[in-house]
Amino acid sequence: MSTVLAIRIAIFYCLLGLSALLWCTLGFFVCPFLKFPARYRFINVYWCRFALLLTRLFLGIDVKVTGAENVPATPCVILSNHQSTWETFFLSAYFQPLSQVLKKELLYVPFFGWAMAMLRPIAIDRENPKEALREVASKGDVLLKDGVWVLIFPEGTRVPYGTVGKFTRSGAALAVNAGLPVLPIAHNAGKFWPRDGWGKRPGIIEVMIGPPMFAEGSGPRATAELNDRAATWITEAQRSMGALVSPASVDTSKVL
Repeated sequence: MSTVLAIRIAIFYCLLGLSALLWCTLGFFVCPFLKFPARYRFINVYWCRFALLLTRLFLGIDVKVTGAENVPATPCVILSNHQSTWETFFLSAYFQPLSQVLKKELLYVPFFGWAMAMLRPIAIDRENPKEALREVASKGDVLLKDGVWVLIFPEGTRVPYGTVGKFTRSGAALAVNAGLPVLPIAHNAGKFWPRDGWGKRPGIIEVMIGPPMFAEGSGPRATAELNDRAATWITEAQRSMGALVSPASVDTSKVL
């Protein structure tokens, strides 16, 4: 990494951290008086767009989106691979309003967590998988009925670029129970914004949005089949953009 890039990365993180502190602090006092759509735009959309602007200006990372015509008019369950922090910024700004699954401990962080709590997240306890599954199912169903996109990273955590993690079925199960499709999304953000460390690489992140996928039937079997189909599409989309450095297999045996 060059010295110039290292300095730009340091400036980026300083500005990102400072803006998050100021934005969340302001949002904590302003947003209780706003209705949810306006609250979401104020806290999430505007700040995430600012974060993406900083990413372009200081890191030289931009984005190319294909398949935008596949986005349905009605919110549904979004299933995306997970490699970095970048996709949380991008997807939170691209789909609105949007809720996502996160660790409940994050809601206890002063100002940042308090602001996030006002965005109707699905906060789960990862130490209690069965209870977490119930939280995703119950809160996710309510959010979808209220016209809120629900983002789920079926791999459960960020995985290294070039690999595919185990796909859980909670997102597919939520879509099946709600009678809505899943919207598969693939990207190669980890190539430029790695999972570990502070290092970054300039370049253009590819984001591919697939066609909405409906379950063929109902129940556990339909959930498993839908999950397999979405996992296969996301895997093949990553392979088509050269984001899999070696042949990868997807394990869809987990249920959360």
